[in-house]
Amino acid sequence: MATPTELGRTRYTQVTSVIRAVIEQIQALWKGLTPGTVEDDLQGEAGAAIVAAVAEGQLTVADAAQAYIAAQMAAQGGTAVAEALLVAEAFAGIAPDGGPLETLLYLPAIGVRRRLAAGLPPEEAMLGGLADMARYASTAIADTARAADQVSMTANRNCVAYVRVVQLPACARCIVLAGQMYRYSEGFLRHPNCDCQTLPLREEEWPSVPSPARLFAGMSQQQQRRVFTVAGADAIRAGADLGQVVNARRGMSRPGASTTTEGITRRGLYGRRMRRAGGEFVRYPGQRYARSSTPRLTPDAIFRQASGRDEQLDLLRRYGYIV
Repeated sequence: MATPTELGRTRYTQVTSVIRAVIEQIQALWKGLTPGTVEDDLQGEAGAAIVAAVAEGQLTVADAAQAYIAAQMAAQGGTAVAEALLVAEAFAGIAPDGGPLETLLYLPAIGVRRRLAAGLPPEEAMLGGLADMARYASTAIADTARAADQVSMTANRNCVAYVRVVQLPACARCIVLAGQMYRYSEGFLRHPNCDCQTLPLREEEWPSVPSPARLFAGMSQQQQRRVFTVAGADAIRAGADLGQVVNARRGMSRPGASTTTEGITRRGLYGRRMRRAGGEFVRYPGQRYARSSTPRLTPDAIFRQASGRDEQLDLLRRYGYIV
């Protein structure tokens, strides 16, 4: 049987492989765009294709979450059986801030326009837009994987905590948090393009994951200076406390959105449930479809508001993340 660390590496490889495949699709689509039409293109077929590729990536990583948590619990001597089934579709099409994925993935077009207005050559403006798009897409998929993992942890009562696992190369903000342990429902500190992951724990014990000091020692001197600056790396090698050299939370955030508009129309995943329950739908000016008058909470908001695992499970069921 694979060890928890090996299972974690497999999950990491799966998520990063999906991200790479989606970025390759985006790059191929981006080649057909031009600076003068990029805004229209991202509102048309090209934009729809990019959104579909990212949403499919989100669906893929979410669909594998429950099997990953089950394998982790079995490897740690617990039961793999969860008391609820994850609904992978509930995690697709949502941006990290809880808004529609389409809105997030239109922002690179605005970035291109601003670069052109600042006087950059069209080629550089488009390269900057592609970099923006890749960052937004990879962050959306990685956040989806972590959210689905966390919901799957909640659905398995064997899981009580998780440890932050950092893979090199990594930034100083992440390295200093390596090996930190959190309650299973605590929000995950991350930044754009962050690929750190959770290693779920059956019991509150310290697993064999790299500590900040071990990660620092495993870096070349050039990598150390690039990540921590020349003076910072020299200070750490001289014995300075790594956590004092780096402000661990600068630039880091937890997903903070309380509600999402994804799936709240009559035909949406959450909307269909509200319709069966006799919920009301309202169509506001400028909207194409009527939407549920009851907001849909995000998983992160559920974890912040619920008083315990039973209430968390009830709310996750109510808002369509598990069945």
